[in-house]
Amino acid sequence: MAITVRPARASDADALGRMGAELVRQHHGFDPERFMLPDDVESGYRWWLSKELKAKEAVVLVAERAGEVIGYVYGRVEERDWAVLRDRCGGFHDIWVDEAARGTGAGRQLAEALVQRFAELGVPRVILMTAAKNEGAQRFFARLGWRTTMVEMTREIPEPGSR
Repeated sequence: MAITVRPARASDADALGRMGAELVRQHHGFDPERFMLPDDVESGYRWWLSKELKAKEAVVLVAERAGEVIGYVYGRVEERDWAVLRDRCGGFHDIWVDEAARGTGAGRQLAEALVQRFAELGVPRVILMTAAKNEGAQRFFARLGWRTTMVEMTREIPEPGSR
């Protein structure tokens, strides 16, 4: 069956919340100290992406097959930021494809549609981050033309008196 990519709608909120929560759980599984996992993760993500649907600098797209949402991608136009030495760009923040739909090309279609939308918005480049342990995502993005430019490092601060 054909996969179509379209702008997300308010009626997609439940699917977006479910998939966003899966993405959060995956990251939390990679490194529970670095990645949050709030109790209300599904409703929180549903709220966040529903809010982002209304923001002119945000792009939320879904992949659909046979009328069912099977994946999403989320990004936003990011302005120049001196703190991170980044000029205006498209910030590629999330991509998720349901496990049963992986290998169908949905992820590639979502990623390329996001890049195309950013091109239409006039940004000169797209920047993303992947979890260090998410080697599959790193290979996926490398196949699509991304290159490594930064490595995030995290250090926990011990609570006072716990040394």
